Amino acid sequence: MESISPDGDSGDKYTINGDCSPTSNKDSNSLNHAKNIDDISTPSELKFDEDFEFEDPDVTKKRKELEKCLSNPDVVNLEQWVNFAKSKAGLISDEYRRKIWPLLVGVTQEEMTEPPSLDELSTHPEYNQVVLDVNRSLKRFPPGIPYEQRVALQDQLTVLILRVIMKYPHLKYYQGYHDVAITLLLVCGDKASFPLLCRLSYGPSAPLAPFMQTTMQPTQHLLNYMLPVIRRADERLADCLEKSGVGTMFALPWYLTWFGHSLNRYADVVRLYDYFLCAAPLFPVYVTAALVLHRAPDVLLCDCDMAMMHCLLSRLPDDLPFEDILVTAKKLYDENDPTDLEPEVAALEKREEQQRRADEERMRRRAAERAGRGRAGGWRALPAALRRPGPRRAALALAAALLAVYVYYRPDLFREREDDL
Repeated sequence: MESISPDGDSGDKYTINGDCSPTSNKDSNSLNHAKNIDDISTPSELKFDEDFEFEDPDVTKKRKELEKCLSNPDVVNLEQWVNFAKSKAGLISDEYRRKIWPLLVGVTQEEMTEPPSLDELSTHPEYNQVVLDVNRSLKRFPPGIPYEQRVALQDQLTVLILRVIMKYPHLKYYQGYHDVAITLLLVCGDKASFPLLCRLSYGPSAPLAPFMQTTMQPTQHLLNYMLPVIRRADERLADCLEKSGVGTMFALPWYLTWFGHSLNRYADVVRLYDYFLCAAPLFPVYVTAALVLHRAPDVLLCDCDMAMMHCLLSRLPDDLPFEDILVTAKKLYDENDPTDLEPEVAALEKREEQQRRADEERMRRRAAERAGRGRAGGWRALPAALRRPGPRRAALALAAALLAVYVYYRPDLFREREDDL
């Protein structure tokens, strides 16, 4: 499998709102570019809440308004559907989402065609990787469904993903794409979810397009807007994050999957999708900033250590108040236009590049020093502590652990070696 480097300059063209131009003259057989994100292979189990006996009166009133509009949708304009999706409780239930999500992105009835069979798509070069990811996503399926229905749903999900990447061969499948696809499939079914996923994946402002480029550089660039937004809202919190060196990696699964991979409650996932489907493509990044700001007390109490901070931030609580977080995110977006943040993002990326080069230079110097000591004295030139069997075994164990961590985060590099054998 061809690897994707998160550091390389891909030449991908994109804007802060996600406009990525297709890679020109790319062979369709070069699609095998699964990006790997933190803990993406071990999703948490999705909880499908039962209906509550009592409902908020405001939500009940909104439900009646939705039913009235759906009884005669031709007289309802897009702005009204958007207001429903963004306001408190979103679209309330999947019964309404099934009809309104396609309207939010302009899907027509004519586009909802019958999907091909899985056998017709099984020769695609991405087939095995997609099947592998779909099999990993079983915890995101409704619990307790019969085996036959689960298998049928897996096949529908595989077909859905393959149809999109076959229609747009310049787009690169990434690990985590299936989390978005399964959410659309569960809500809208196999006919409507295909044109819906196409709208999200390709086009001038398609929000998933930056994730489907040759490298992760466009994605990383857009995610870097999170830190300047946090700094403008809470400088002390931003200083804490910067001092720990945690970066933005903890939020990468949130952004790539629109939180579809990271949240345990299905109701939270579809509520966010209500909003994201009709918001600016960069809006999920502002939600990540709002979420970190919400957890500021925990962050400030955490040890200022990269591993500890990453562990804290990457594990999301079950009781997050997403209605409040969405209100905060909208306020952050209104007060911090992405264009105004560009100089701060550029400065951040310049500092990161300087730090990366400094780290590489330091590693080269250390390697040269070790090589020099080895030539000068061989085994006896090593410190006495490292010549004793116990510490030597400990040093080897530490090296093995570090290698295991590296393989976990960048398995694509090693998969490429295996494919060449």
